[in-house]
Amino acid sequence: MSDSVVTTTDDLDVRLEKHRVELTGYCYRMLGSSFEAEDAVQDTMVRAWRNYEKFEGRSSLRSWLYRIATNVCLDMLSAGNKRARPVDLSDSTPLAQAALSPRADNTWLEPMPDARVLPTVADPAEAAVAKESVRLAFMAALQQLPPKQRAVLILREVLAWRANEVAELLDTSVASVNSALQRARATLAERDDKAADAAVSDPLDEEQRKLLERYVAAFEGYDMAALTALLHEDAIMTMPPFDLWLTGHDDITGFMTTIGSACEGSRLIPVQVNGLPGFAQYKPDPEAGGYAPWAVQILEISDGGLTGFHFFLDTKRWFPLFDLPLHLEAESDEVEEGA
Repeated sequence: MSDSVVTTTDDLDVRLEKHRVELTGYCYRMLGSSFEAEDAVQDTMVRAWRNYEKFEGRSSLRSWLYRIATNVCLDMLSAGNKRARPVDLSDSTPLAQAALSPRADNTWLEPMPDARVLPTVADPAEAAVAKESVRLAFMAALQQLPPKQRAVLILREVLAWRANEVAELLDTSVASVNSALQRARATLAERDDKAADAAVSDPLDEEQRKLLERYVAAFEGYDMAALTALLHEDAIMTMPPFDLWLTGHDDITGFMTTIGSACEGSRLIPVQVNGLPGFAQYKPDPEAGGYAPWAVQILEISDGGLTGFHFFLDTKRWFPLFDLPLHLEAESDEVEEGA
């Protein structure tokens, strides 16, 4: 497969841009950071634009872009930082000992709107694999792999590249690629995940849609009995940038009525995030009136209930990423869903 010759800079820009979403998804899986992924893709585009005259066309433009993007990501990962979820760094905290202790931004896996990393594809099976591969548990598992194993696993298992294509991209042998893939699979198989994402229908089935409707009603009404009925006994709640995480509906609802009581009266706006259902949470703003951004929520569903929900609190970063307004008027009944 080879791309036709590019004759103008405008033509080249168009050809590069059509690969942006899939490259962002690739870099996001590699790096675990929304903003680093977008930086990596922009760096890739700039390098491709500057070096296009050296592109000899022996591979497709797409393959060449992935080679550049891989090198950019490997350079960015050379510092060795592994992004994580709170559940990866400590044991859960009993409510009686709960304290909000933030860690640096580069500690955490970051949320990402589906539209920025999941290209539109016709094959439902391919779309399902893509969604599963950006869910938080899988992303956290990827972070445990050495960078080159991470690249091999993503290219082979998620993007369905052939072993010889990956070998060519990484300037290595097919045997080396197969060995790296085996080691990566073994590492993931051994992983004892304390908060694995469950399968979510795509699109959501009727039961899951009703569950989300009940969740919105319970959360916006701050009805802890109704919320308890939706949570599995071992459900978890996390709140990056704080390293605290809670498990069990008693501690979760207890937190929400004590330390988290300012969330009462919030409004939830649906978003599609990390291949899962989610919400932008706005809580009442006593100073300006209306509602102020508070969190991007990601929900995990299994067996008719919620197994986890994760609140990403750095709203000055996240809400613009999702094209969400930074204020809701009290009288506003509708807001466009974030991208």
